[in-house]
Amino acid sequence: MLGIQPSYVVIALFIATIVGLVKNQNRPERVFGMLLLVLYAGNLVTTQQVITSFANQGLLTLVLLMVCSLALEKTKLLRQIASFIIKPNYRSTWLRLFSMTALSSAILNNTAVVSTMLAPIRNNPHHPASRLLLPLSYAAILGGTLTLVGTSTNLIVNSMVIDADLEPLSFFDFTAVGSLLVIGCGALLFVLSRYLPHKEKYSVVAADYFIDAKVQTGSSLIGKTIEENGLRNLEALFLVEILRDGRLISPVSPQEVIEEHDRLMFSGDIKKVTLLKEFDGLSLFAHENGLPLNNLIEVVIRPESVLCGRTLKKAGFRARFDAAVVAMKRDGEAVSGKLGEMTLMPGDYLVLAVGEDFRSRHNIAKNFFMISGVETDHLLEGGRGHLATVGFFGTILLAAVGLVPLFQGMLLLLGVLILSKCLTANEILQRLPKQIWLIISSALLLSQALENTEALGVLTSFIEHNQNVFTPFLGLVLVYVMTWLLTELVTNNAAAALLFPIACGLAIGLDANLHSYILAVAFGASASFVSPYGYQTNLMVYNAGRYQINDFIKVGLPISLLYGTIVITSITWIYGV
Repeated sequence: MLGIQPSYVVIALFIATIVGLVKNQNRPERVFGMLLLVLYAGNLVTTQQVITSFANQGLLTLVLLMVCSLALEKTKLLRQIASFIIKPNYRSTWLRLFSMTALSSAILNNTAVVSTMLAPIRNNPHHPASRLLLPLSYAAILGGTLTLVGTSTNLIVNSMVIDADLEPLSFFDFTAVGSLLVIGCGALLFVLSRYLPHKEKYSVVAADYFIDAKVQTGSSLIGKTIEENGLRNLEALFLVEILRDGRLISPVSPQEVIEEHDRLMFSGDIKKVTLLKEFDGLSLFAHENGLPLNNLIEVVIRPESVLCGRTLKKAGFRARFDAAVVAMKRDGEAVSGKLGEMTLMPGDYLVLAVGEDFRSRHNIAKNFFMISGVETDHLLEGGRGHLATVGFFGTILLAAVGLVPLFQGMLLLLGVLILSKCLTANEILQRLPKQIWLIISSALLLSQALENTEALGVLTSFIEHNQNVFTPFLGLVLVYVMTWLLTELVTNNAAAALLFPIACGLAIGLDANLHSYILAVAFGASASFVSPYGYQTNLMVYNAGRYQINDFIKVGLPISLLYGTIVITSITWIYGV
């Protein structure tokens, strides 16, 4: 290394990584990827250490947990929770939202919880989304601090603990401090929520797909209002009108009572059409024609098509094309009425549920421009839905009581989910957390490089020469503040990974309680309340709620200060320094 001591090279790389992360907040995987290459090319880490970092048990546990939670996202559970939360009274809604989100985030991936709650809150008819989405994100962050599996940062810290040959963190190591944070910061958030902005939601775009669903005889929806049936808060779908005995009801009141044979007209994202299958006795146009929703194709009607100027019913669509129309869209113009009785025009977009003979028909190219296939969200129902739900929570419970290690339980559960087709190989590859895997592996290698070159000896030496200034308590405060600031500047996962070796070196140099310092890193890496970019859930609600940076500072800064005070005080009181 051109005569430069390896320890100084590693320290320089550590500083360069922080600078790179600050400048490239949206691309942390690139910064860490470059770090990995430089460390390996400079012989600062060995080949075996590179392999070991990618195969770290704690890291693989995190990956397995995130992959297995994909099956849970496909069940009704989180959507049922979301429909339970929204009530006309704001205070009641807020309390339900905070408590349910915090509890759910303690055992589920908090990003998945926020993702599921996002659409129902944004579409709710009672409260501006901007009054609820920021509390949603903060509740998910606070709830994630309750257990080992509540947030990825806790699992990242645990993976580094395992890599350092220390005793792994237990499932409830975070619960005592986390409970105080949920209660204290939750109470302050409730008071500060009055300062959240009031921003009206966007109106429904007429160019969204128009979906026709019929209420069948004997449906459990009959006799209940739209709100009671949970039809107002669907993810990316909006009930725009009801066709009843030839009469059109629009706009639809939340108190409108569903009657037998009503035609419910939805507008929105066609990928979410499978959500309508959750409702008993609600049949889509494609269902009436005996075609499933797992093979959808988007087409545009050609100007010379025989369909132009005719309705779907009169054109004999099913027999002519071996397909049925699931949804329709007409650019620049809202469509209205019963789907089968609408007059078709050139340029109309149709989403088709197709049969086995569709592609072999010779009249397809003459009538349609083919656009693409539509990948719908496939929900897990019946036995597979129960398997995904019971399997996930059962595995978490077995790990919590110490009967089955979390890694072993999640690996076995993944095998069961694949064999039962609750998850497919394609879904796993698409949603595999590759970025987190690369970031943590590279951070583990940086820790190895600091140890290989004895770069942490510089820190130890500095402490020894300043014994009159440094105390174990001051060191604890310093570790927490550095992790917190880095979390706000960069991201929570990167902050946890970078500060862990520094915290360990500082604790050893000060002869302090190592466990307390490790917890300070974990809690500090979850303390992202001031910046929308430091934590993924903040970024999700930032755009959805149309917030400004000032909204995060106004509400988040007081919470950050209280959060830090509770963390430092409770760790000192419970675990000592």
